[in-house]
Amino acid sequence: MKSTYLIPALALAGVLAGSLQAQTPAAAELRKKALEVITPIPAAMPGAEKDTPGLIGLGKKLYFEKRLSANDKQSCNSCHQVDGGKAGVDHEPTSPGAFGKRGGRNSPTTLNAGFHLAQFWDGRAETLADQAKGPILNPIEMGMPKDVDVVQKLSRISSYKKAFAKNFPGETNPLSYDNLAKAIAAFERTLVTRDRFDDFLKGDDKALSTAEQKGLHEFLTVGCTTCHYGPLVGANSYRKVGAVNPYPNTTDKGRIEVTKEEEDLLVFKVPSLRNIALTAPYFHDGAARSLPNAVSQMAWMQLGQKLSDEQVTSITTFLRALNGKGIKGKDTVAAVSSESQGQPAMP
Repeated sequence: MKSTYLIPALALAGVLAGSLQAQTPAAAELRKKALEVITPIPAAMPGAEKDTPGLIGLGKKLYFEKRLSANDKQSCNSCHQVDGGKAGVDHEPTSPGAFGKRGGRNSPTTLNAGFHLAQFWDGRAETLADQAKGPILNPIEMGMPKDVDVVQKLSRISSYKKAFAKNFPGETNPLSYDNLAKAIAAFERTLVTRDRFDDFLKGDDKALSTAEQKGLHEFLTVGCTTCHYGPLVGANSYRKVGAVNPYPNTTDKGRIEVTKEEEDLLVFKVPSLRNIALTAPYFHDGAARSLPNAVSQMAWMQLGQKLSDEQVTSITTFLRALNGKGIKGKDTVAAVSSESQGQPAMP
């Protein structure tokens, strides 16, 4: 898939027009405007119709299984925490692996991940199952030497032998690395969140407060939907980070390492903004510690806009309405004016 990170002319027009001084439209009018670019999260992820309760249960067990790591200390949930209603992240800039060494990129949330156009920041895995195979064999993350070593390890556990045989009937070798990934993907397809913003999009005027509706209006007007659109409010395109003003950290070259195409230099998958207030820190390198800081930086680097503190507060107020019901996490509420680390260099 070609990278798409040019700012459309219509979006630029919205960027130039936006300001908090513009009166927030009535709920029905605001909803109509929002629905032009954002839709509610679908009922289920693609492929979920084929998942059985047994396969989902096996996948859940594997998601929390520390024996998938070389030293029996690391599971999928170690970096993508979903137990107790957590937000699918570990709140680390980059995550420590089984042996303590940190990876090179921020661990994104697994919530709603099956709706993304691809997996990983650089899109190198097309599906959830493809993604599930990577960390287990990554020497920094879970550190297993080869896929056959993983299969042999699980084969020594009678409960897994029985579970794989039951959920992959008729196969000569049901306990395989491919089937392990399929099971984990089945569980991850259950990690769909619902929020008050969806309720608003579906017609509930009172689902968003007056301040949140004002923030939505600002979000739409400033130009955020240039990149953050669709049911996940993002996660459906690749963009160059620092499209207008440069991103400070250029060590990670982004998607070019996958495609070998020069146009993909510093290009990354656009993050979803669902549950964004609960998944700090932000960006592929975890450089932004709070949501206000992330909003301020993105407006400057991607749109060339220096937002006022009032605008940032308004937008972040709306973004917190995208928190999934029942989902827990660290909501970074630090005022943008009090932050110094990681602030963009603005004129």
